[in-house]
Amino acid sequence: MEFHVQDQVIRIAPRDAPHLLAVLTERFRARRGFALATLNLDHLVKLQQDRAFLAAYAQHDLVVADGNPVVWLSRLAGRPVGLVPGADMVVPMVRLAAEAGVSVALVGSTEAALRAAGEGLCARVPGLVIAERIAPAMGFDPMGQQGAEVIAALRASGAGLCLLALGAPKQEIFAARAHATLPHMGFASIGAGLDFIAGAQPRAPLWVRRLALEWLWRALSSPRRMVPRYARCAAILPGLMVAAWRLRG
Repeated sequence: MEFHVQDQVIRIAPRDAPHLLAVLTERFRARRGFALATLNLDHLVKLQQDRAFLAAYAQHDLVVADGNPVVWLSRLAGRPVGLVPGADMVVPMVRLAAEAGVSVALVGSTEAALRAAGEGLCARVPGLVIAERIAPAMGFDPMGQQGAEVIAALRASGAGLCLLALGAPKQEIFAARAHATLPHMGFASIGAGLDFIAGAQPRAPLWVRRLALEWLWRALSSPRRMVPRYARCAAILPGLMVAAWRLRG
């Protein structure tokens, strides 16, 4: 499945969670890095408006479908992909890294949340090594001096996997820059994934997610922030449906 945004093509690959984990297993064993993005409707809105975000996305070699609308659009296009929520991939990714002897760095959120997330991950994944925890200050500029300092710290840590919880578009822009500098390291943009593990941010119950209603749960939980976002997503959906239908040919 692919999306045409301005002059770029955003292609979803690997197509589902099993294929993603297979790719990551090979990369960890070979000590080859990657930049992993998790595509959803909010990203597609931002990609149409932010050239820096679009350029960064184009440099990601792994892109998965993080939202049910993206999965539904792929089915409409006759090119189905599976749902791969970034938050659900945190523990499986970390487990693969630990099994391959790859240490992990956590970047984003707050120092307290990163400490709690690290403890939670180590409790779930025996043998996991957290090599670095970095909570950038407010106003973090991924392309500025602050970004360079985080890259230097990651290089010194020796980590092979970096989980980024900076929010879009900062985490994807940073991932593209950092991966170009540290090609041996994997960068996975996982949004609120670390906050969920730390308990710093509640996630929709499993039954809500299974009904594909996590968006409604989040809208009711934080209406001022989420309702405008979902309105923008709804506005671009008809055009995406037309484009997906045309791909069937």
